[in-house]
Amino acid sequence: MKAGVIVFPGSNCDHDAWYALNQIPGCTAEYIWHENTSLANIDAVVLPGGFAYGDYLRCGAIAHFAPIMSAIKKFAAAGGPVLGICNGFQVLVEAGLLPGGLIRNAGLKFRCEEVRLRTETANSPFTANLARGQVLRIPIAHGEGCYYADDRTLDELDSEDRVAFRYVENPNGSLRDIAGILNAQRNILGLMPHPERACDPLMGSTDGLAILQGLLSAVPAAR
Repeated sequence: MKAGVIVFPGSNCDHDAWYALNQIPGCTAEYIWHENTSLANIDAVVLPGGFAYGDYLRCGAIAHFAPIMSAIKKFAAAGGPVLGICNGFQVLVEAGLLPGGLIRNAGLKFRCEEVRLRTETANSPFTANLARGQVLRIPIAHGEGCYYADDRTLDELDSEDRVAFRYVENPNGSLRDIAGILNAQRNILGLMPHPERACDPLMGSTDGLAILQGLLSAVPAAR
């Protein structure tokens, strides 16, 4: 099973994601440069954290024009699993693959700390290894991680059980404590916290492994 980690100018969590994925038995991860126009034989896609194109316009606003994004959109439309982490989440909303947007944190401060996430649904490949209500310890590191959407979109996410995770203690002002959401087909997850930084006991938590393993478990269904 092969996972592709997308690398934009300014990505800085690409190696973390590559390393974590390669530690999972049966998974091989490789980097994919933003100028590529094909995903080749990739089974799952990860858009990692960082500052794509320096966040010079809005976070993810320039990255969503990258050549590789056309291939990712086709891959996702065919049911391929896609995980966007932190800046990757921002890219997904800018590309229209997920609803809403990410804006400056409440208090306008960069937050870098471990948070507690409550699993809101087990009805997705990414959360299938978790129980509804299960609490995970996973780090955040962002300045524009406040999830924002209009009431209609928020109500739709709730009614369709598409909120994957909520913060137990909200660190950034995200509406309805949202930390991660799914698309309608449940093969795309945008997640602000960093599961790849919670995959080794030396890092203080291995709770992120369940999410990455869930990404890979979606591959047989996508095929």
